[in-house]
Amino acid sequence: MKSNKLPSIENHRDIIQKIDAVLPQTQCGQCGYDGCLPYAEAIVKNKETINRCPPGGINTLKSLASLLKIDAEPFLEEVSKQEKPTTIAYIREEECIGCTKCIQACPVDAIIGAAKQLHTVLKQECTGCRLCVAPCPVDCIDMIALENSLYQPQKARQRFYARKDRLEKIKHQTTERKKNDALNNQRAYIEEAIARTKAKKIASYSSNVNNT
Repeated sequence: MKSNKLPSIENHRDIIQKIDAVLPQTQCGQCGYDGCLPYAEAIVKNKETINRCPPGGINTLKSLASLLKIDAEPFLEEVSKQEKPTTIAYIREEECIGCTKCIQACPVDAIIGAAKQLHTVLKQECTGCRLCVAPCPVDCIDMIALENSLYQPQKARQRFYARKDRLEKIKHQTTERKKNDALNNQRAYIEEAIARTKAKKIASYSSNVNNT
């Protein structure tokens, strides 16, 4: 009979990568973690349970159980209730106001558009994570059921981390720009203060000369 405890793990990185490869790469956060890899890390490092992936459903549960030599039976009923059909986001473009909130929410850059312009979903890239639905202020995004998913998990993983890297660079650049602006403002203030002091000294000197 299989155990409900994780086996002794000598190489955490290797097993984490194997778990991550089993997960669906929707990057939806429904497991309670910020992406599939953090969930994989939690399973290994924090003994997190293997039943926290609704998009993966029964198939992912059984794959994780097989990989980790854990009995899946205690989780089957719960996961079957949580399992959701495969979906893809669809934007009703005639109602879209171009606010970009869905673009900002998409973890895999599967929505294209610009401010005050219509947005559209790249069907082959959408993981059906649903993260774009809640931020939409005009409720113009539907989740359409599919028989099979269109996205490729490995590609979705790459797009997810490419997006994270891009946002980190933008954040770093913004921080550096603010620092430089603060330094420039400080330098300008000092230079203006020095100029005012010099002007006062010159005025005082001229006044003294004129009075002698």
